[in-house]
Amino acid sequence: MPLVVENGRVARVGATAELFSKYPRLQESARAFRAKTPVTVEPARLLYVQQREFAATTPSDSSVTVIGSADATTCHLVVVRHTGSGAACLAHCDGSDTWAEVPLIIKAVTSLSSTAKNGRLELHLVGGFDDESRTSHKLSLNLLAAFQLQQEDIYLETCCITELNDVVVDGVHRPVVYGLGVNVKTGEVFPASFLVHGPAEDLRSARTFTGGQMVSVYDPSKEHVKIGPCRWSPNRDMAFWLSQDDETILQFSFPFWICSICPRPQWPSRHILSSTSSQPSSSSWTIRPQTAFFLQESLRSSIGVRAVIGNASTSSSACPPPFFPSLPAPRTVDLAGRSSAGLFNAW
Repeated sequence: MPLVVENGRVARVGATAELFSKYPRLQESARAFRAKTPVTVEPARLLYVQQREFAATTPSDSSVTVIGSADATTCHLVVVRHTGSGAACLAHCDGSDTWAEVPLIIKAVTSLSSTAKNGRLELHLVGGFDDESRTSHKLSLNLLAAFQLQQEDIYLETCCITELNDVVVDGVHRPVVYGLGVNVKTGEVFPASFLVHGPAEDLRSARTFTGGQMVSVYDPSKEHVKIGPCRWSPNRDMAFWLSQDDETILQFSFPFWICSICPRPQWPSRHILSSTSSQPSSSSWTIRPQTAFFLQESLRSSIGVRAVIGNASTSSSACPPPFFPSLPAPRTVDLAGRSSAGLFNAW
């Protein structure tokens, strides 16, 4: 079924400029969206989504009010919402496997909307800018094409992407909107910034950095953030790259799916990079599927996150990762407002 704008089917386009030329309303809504002042979202009742992650829930969720994500440069932030059930999904897409990711996003919403008698699927796309490599343009077009291939009618409501999300500052192109939030109670979609990017920010970033695919990080039936299993092999070359200056690292070492291409992009912190290099090269490690469930109950206040942590296992006799120590048995740790990095330094 088609991707729909103004009750008309959207034909496949060869450039984003062609889309905006055909549908002036999309231009108007994009300009209005980017003109909004970003809302700074507090940690309480926030479900934060990192790169190559998605999360979905409904208005009845007692733990989550806002799903959000930020630090998107060439990446695109995608919100799909069902107007009948109110179910909403936010995904942070980087182009690693767009054609496989879009069906996951749609399924996440439709599976939560099966009892809704009325309503439609609405789509909000935000992200990218007018970058020299045209990475943003490619991702924009692939996302639009992937949504056109879905069985359901999908109504494109917001399309603040590529050239309509671009601003020139001191002669350099950069995005206007880097972060996005969706209020699952009201359905409002808005530019946003976030004080917290956790829980388990380093672990989740390392998973993406080492090639992890798009994954759901939330179980709305249990109101749990779920992380794992995570597995990677140590990178023998990381010590060399960590010895280089930032400009060299950005220029030569990392492809766009690791750090979005931008004049001054966000890229993995040196702490995360060093974490992937500290294991003996003969080993890889896995965190068992249920070793990192974060109980959203504590997110109802701004106190902190309670983490239920179990054992980390390795495929050899090598020691576990430096930021996720082995524990004798599952235990509960109250982080009491510490940063997610503090999770891995708690023992």
